[in-house]
Amino acid sequence: MASSVEEHARFGGVVPEVASRAHVEAMVPAIERACATAQVRLTDIDAIAVTCGPGLAGALLVGVAAAKALAVALGKPLYGVNHLAAHVAVDVLEHGPLPEPVISLLVSGGHSSLLLVPDVTADIRPLGATIDDAAGEAFDKVARLLGLPFPGGPYIDRAAREGDPAYVTFPRGLTSGRDMQRHRFDFSFSGLKTAVARWVEQREADGEPVPVADISASFQDAVVDVLTRKAVLACQEHGVDHLLIGGGVAANSRLRAVAEERCAAAGIRVRVPRPGLCTDNGAMVAALGSLLVARNRPVSALDLPSDSSLPVTTVLV
Repeated sequence: MASSVEEHARFGGVVPEVASRAHVEAMVPAIERACATAQVRLTDIDAIAVTCGPGLAGALLVGVAAAKALAVALGKPLYGVNHLAAHVAVDVLEHGPLPEPVISLLVSGGHSSLLLVPDVTADIRPLGATIDDAAGEAFDKVARLLGLPFPGGPYIDRAAREGDPAYVTFPRGLTSGRDMQRHRFDFSFSGLKTAVARWVEQREADGEPVPVADISASFQDAVVDVLTRKAVLACQEHGVDHLLIGGGVAANSRLRAVAEERCAAAGIRVRVPRPGLCTDNGAMVAALGSLLVARNRPVSALDLPSDSSLPVTTVLV
């Protein structure tokens, strides 16, 4: 319905003020287009769901204010939901009801998390998360190093298809014996990003061209290796036979392929929504909202706040 990606691409990354203004400008037209596409009127809907965190404070404020206005004007119940929980819930639109429990690997520009999800509407338990850069953030930064556009994920994915993933063996963060004891299900991509930067700098200092396709493939393989290895291990150690992958990085073709391969070998079923449902979208918020309604969860108050650092354990505010 609406996207501000092109506006951010001019700056090589997300600019909070640009995001806030884009939300203001797009809110009413996006709602009108959504209703027209679905062939419904606003009065036909049963409830209003809105992301109230985590995320950029300005963008959250715009969304929450619009949702409150709609709820009051239409006399509909309001549900303030967690952005990360919505990334899990959206798979109901692709593959039907969620298995309970399910292990969820959420990978995006702002988050990289492993979650145990017995009930996406009420019970989400963090197993691990990134301790520095998120996976999507690392993709963006490495893409910039290689002269690729923003957002970096799709461009690295595309370039990597022509490259050799074994060209350079980049480090796999938090996978050594000691790290696996202290950070068993945590992630770290800052060191990997730095290793790529140093490799590129040395290559340029030597006056040699940087093989963009090969470095893209080698970097991508390092990220995917760590993500899938820890996700499968989480499933095995918690006795869960379903893995759900969500977030913008879940659209990566290599991540999908390796996850399918490793999960099949371990007897785990993997669920990944189609790429359009992986990146941030309104459908995922509606999906979680519908599940909250179906399970008779309490309605949010009209003084619902936005919280840019809302913990994933708080599904409904």
